[in-house]
Amino acid sequence: MEQKNLQSPTLKRQLNPFHVWAIAFGCIVGWGSFINPGKKFLPNSGVAGTAIAMLLGALVMIIIAFSYAYMVPKYPKAGGEFTFAKQSFGKLTAYTCGWFLVAAYLTNVPMNSTAIGLIVDGIDGGADILKFGFHYQIAGFDVWLGEILLASFILILFGLLNILGVKKAGIVQVVLAGMLVLSVITLTVAALFSSAVSLDHLPPLWGFDKAAAVEAATNGAYHSVDEFAHSGSMGIMASVLATFAIAPWAFVGFDTIPQAAEEFKFSYKKVMGIMVVAIAFGCFVYVANNTIAAAALENWPDLIVESSSTPWLLLSAAERLLGTPGIVLVGIAVSCAVLSGIMGFYLASSRLMYSMSREGYLPAAFGKVDKRFGTPKNAMLFCILISLSGPVLGREALGWFVDMSAIGASIGYFFTCAATLVTIRRFKDGSLLLKVMAIAGVVFSLGFAVLQLVPIPGLEAVHFGKESYIMLLIWIVLGVLFYLVQRKKMGKPVE
Repeated sequence: MEQKNLQSPTLKRQLNPFHVWAIAFGCIVGWGSFINPGKKFLPNSGVAGTAIAMLLGALVMIIIAFSYAYMVPKYPKAGGEFTFAKQSFGKLTAYTCGWFLVAAYLTNVPMNSTAIGLIVDGIDGGADILKFGFHYQIAGFDVWLGEILLASFILILFGLLNILGVKKAGIVQVVLAGMLVLSVITLTVAALFSSAVSLDHLPPLWGFDKAAAVEAATNGAYHSVDEFAHSGSMGIMASVLATFAIAPWAFVGFDTIPQAAEEFKFSYKKVMGIMVVAIAFGCFVYVANNTIAAAALENWPDLIVESSSTPWLLLSAAERLLGTPGIVLVGIAVSCAVLSGIMGFYLASSRLMYSMSREGYLPAAFGKVDKRFGTPKNAMLFCILISLSGPVLGREALGWFVDMSAIGASIGYFFTCAATLVTIRRFKDGSLLLKVMAIAGVVFSLGFAVLQLVPIPGLEAVHFGKESYIMLLIWIVLGVLFYLVQRKKMGKPVE
């Protein structure tokens, strides 16, 4: 039996620090960092509120990263938070953590795929080249055959690339992440030296009550967004919290690093540095995109109020700054963000499922490693199959599922920080600073969950909508049923 284990195929160690950074950064920065200035950030928090919220969010993620950096060398196995919870708290806790992490990671793949059609629509000058064939509506969102075909092709292509070897996937990820960073830096430099940019365009600095402004515009009573601007200490605090509360969603991705721990070919001591750099770059992209969108557009509040759909403010700002090259630049940046997100979350999802299967928490088939490529082929094929639902369901329906991503991330952060405290006590080797950071991580993780799940006056834009609560309840019920079926096999490693 031991000889069989020695000869069983395992994950190959092919990832260098650049690969791992690119995976984390690619997961952190997705489509949302480019469309959310018009959808969430500017109306809810403004330029100042968003910048403060993102900087605070990045700081909290770095605090939480201390626990990840400590736990990875202790348990350098695929599975990350799931493995940490299993070693520290037992199988029920590990299953709970893993189940929600699957939702956090896997739902991001189809969600990113639905952005592909929107990208093409945004940069094709209104040609609607993908709007052909049959179409239908789900939750008010039009789904076209052309968009389904392109998104499905991308999902299958990048899924197969993950199967063909983690090194190949890592190289592609580095290229995509590098192009993304270069594009955003170029746009930032252009904004700094453009006469179209003005500080006078930034107000309202703390955002405004979008719902009230839209209602007033509908009734013909809208004159100026200044009437609805957030002000006063409570209004400013609410504007910051509105974006700070979604930090787990905004920065989810740095925590995917432990999922590939078995494939590192470098010292685990570098994990902290890689995480910090990925978080810092992600924060830069969020703040830069949001600030540029406002600074280059004098009437951005009116565009938000008067638009019947979410306005792509950054694209309009880029066009004003650089003309057609600006549109191309944003197109490249957002395409790289979407594709790197698909690639990164594919890797994280498949490694998490592989780890859970290997310990009996998921069917044994997901724990099989391809003998030729050294990747969890079956888990990856399952991820591709599930992700193909994205282009069919459309963006709005999937948005209900993706709301669970922030909850899943918060749960992963909580159990990692809590497991750090347990492991410090077990090995008696943690510093006082690490203990403080782990305790702070536990508190912040619980705080994020409360902000997302509990309706708080003034923060209606933060917590779940009705559909998201229903999806969360369904996921919990499915998790309980699956646990009852699989529980006797849990904790028994598959040979």
